[in-house]
Amino acid sequence: MTPTPQTARLGSLCLALALAACSSQPPAPDWQMNAHGAAHKAVQAYLSGENRVAALEFARARQETARTGQPALLAQVHLLECAAQVASLEMTPCSAFDALRPDTSAAQTAYADYLAGVLAPQAAALLPPGQQAVALATEGNAATALAAIADPWSRLVAAGVLLRTGRASPQTMELATDTASAQGWRRPLLAWLLLQAQRAEQAGDTQTAAKLHRRIAVVEQGGD
Repeated sequence: MTPTPQTARLGSLCLALALAACSSQPPAPDWQMNAHGAAHKAVQAYLSGENRVAALEFARARQETARTGQPALLAQVHLLECAAQVASLEMTPCSAFDALRPDTSAAQTAYADYLAGVLAPQAAALLPPGQQAVALATEGNAATALAAIADPWSRLVAAGVLLRTGRASPQTMELATDTASAQGWRRPLLAWLLLQAQRAEQAGDTQTAAKLHRRIAVVEQGGD
């Protein structure tokens, strides 16, 4: 079984859960297949705003991975969930990962720090390739670095980090909004639209704010 290209690129966080693609290789263990499938479903449900499904599938991914007794593998699942939150502008601490931090790799620690907005510049080389330029970008060139990320998921995670670190320009916000819209990812789309509407209202741009609120109303029609 080969993972979809989108899932395989989930910020490089699912690499430890990826399934063997060649028939000549030994079959993947049941836990790996189950965890990989659950992680993919969880992220898609989370981004779509399907809270109950996302919670169930993330719990299943954690349960299956915990069967290995490997803290670093379980940390991958926690990082994936935290990345989904950052992509959706839910800036809560990644506490579950932090509890496992002593047993994680340098690359995992760097990614967690990146998501938290506290990555040391010298650790940027440890990030997935698509995130390295964004990690080192200034507000002036952040939008260009963000646009260079081809994968929608990675781009939204990077956009969330830029906002968290105060480097998100209006162009960055528009790109993140367009990315979420093109994918039909309701949760991050609403978050970015609401943020843009708030900024427009603060600037006294009532016309733009009204337009954004009309878009928000359309997205909300697709909710539960």
